[in-house]
Amino acid sequence: MRLSGAVACLTICLLGGQASAADQAEKADAAKSKAGVLEEKASATGGTARPAPAETINKAEAQAVDPIGEEPLDGAMICLARTIYWEAKGEGDAGMRAVANVVMNRLRHKGFPKTVCEVVTQGHEQGACQFSWWCDGRGDDAEEQESYTLAKEIARKALNRQLDDRTNGALYYHHQRLTPSWSKEYIRTVEVGAHVFYKPAGGDAK
Repeated sequence: MRLSGAVACLTICLLGGQASAADQAEKADAAKSKAGVLEEKASATGGTARPAPAETINKAEAQAVDPIGEEPLDGAMICLARTIYWEAKGEGDAGMRAVANVVMNRLRHKGFPKTVCEVVTQGHEQGACQFSWWCDGRGDDAEEQESYTLAKEIARKALNRQLDDRTNGALYYHHQRLTPSWSKEYIRTVEVGAHVFYKPAGGDAK
């Protein structure tokens, strides 16, 4: 009887684990599908219209995506979350939101590519690129779970158009320690965390 009970318990646990994994996979697929639609709408319309509630990504769906930060860079949720994570993981909520703002501002701007992944990987993986994490020669997997969880939540809100633009329309930024030559060509909008943000005077990207 004890052996039978143990076997039954093990079977139930295994079935429960399989059901949970299937549920997480379903949530991740839902998030990725919604993110693709939200990305397309933001790019096509300039992001002026808010999505319907049924179109938005919920918290559980967002966290089911790329659970340990090692999936390939594919799709709006992962590309945006990794960018937020690597560009501002040490700056907390405010700094990470500001990076998300810039990516979404670029997505909505006619002068940049039309998908999140193309925006954040613009340039070369080795050499010159737009976002330093992409071409720094190091691995791109997320390493700190707490920061990556926050990055995915901010990515979710950004795609849902639930983030205020604290950068005032910025398309560019640089670290406080740097003074790149291009910064003289743009209007400084705000300083958030360790970064200084800019937008072009006439609205045209360069």
